[in-house]
Amino acid sequence: MTRIAVIGGGKIGEALISGLLHNGFATKDLVVAEKYPERAAELSAEYSIRVTDSTSDAVEGADVVVVAVKPNDVDAVIGALASADLDSENEQILVSLAAGVTTARYEKKLPAGFPVVRVMPNTPMLVGQGASVLAAGRHARPQHLDTVREILDSVGTVSVVPESQIDAVTAVSGSGPAYFFLVAEAMIDAGVAVGLTRAVATELVVQTMTGSAAMLAQSGENAADLRAAVTSPGGTTAAAVRELERGGVRTAFYEAIEAARARSVQIGNVAEPSPGTA
Repeated sequence: MTRIAVIGGGKIGEALISGLLHNGFATKDLVVAEKYPERAAELSAEYSIRVTDSTSDAVEGADVVVVAVKPNDVDAVIGALASADLDSENEQILVSLAAGVTTARYEKKLPAGFPVVRVMPNTPMLVGQGASVLAAGRHARPQHLDTVREILDSVGTVSVVPESQIDAVTAVSGSGPAYFFLVAEAMIDAGVAVGLTRAVATELVVQTMTGSAAMLAQSGENAADLRAAVTSPGGTTAAAVRELERGGVRTAFYEAIEAARARSVQIGNVAEPSPGTA
């Protein structure tokens, strides 16, 4: 069984931990490094896993080291990893879930030839329905990607793209759950405004979104065709779609995704110092 060390017990780290354990990963093969004692105690109690405050302790004997911290904390983690007993010859792999941090950033500090795989996950991995996208670093070989894919397959779907596309992935699927929840929130509020109870409106919206997503995934048809099939000429759906289009829903989504992509690029530029700077 692959042994995994997760560095960072925040939301995305916990989502991975929960998803892995929910899908049968053994607690004995998972260790977490978490510097905040209160958070460490929460993770240990919730998931019955070993939690340590030492990065070096966590990575010892691990096959895969997952960095799941905020971008601002990556420098400290890289420093701790550079001081740890990492060994690329024993096929250890570093997997980065940190937004905006390039594989080259890690490769500069880790042992020569150390394989790094960059991942853009999203929070639905918490319920085994994540959308994770992998990008290989310079030294990551196909077998390394296969190992990471096998891990993330247990918490959702996995795709592979060139690292140059990760900022776009971040904007679409990384931030995507927030767009989805915002739309759900707006639909529920509108349902209440037209006379439904909040409980009924919530149930209807959640099931409608769940069923619609299943149709899109399973029907083999694209989103435009499925929308057209529901939109009868002169009907209620046509009236609603007309208002959404008049409100600029397509433009709003385009601008939102472009803003997220640009922010991802900006975060990466801040995380990656210019030559000659510390």
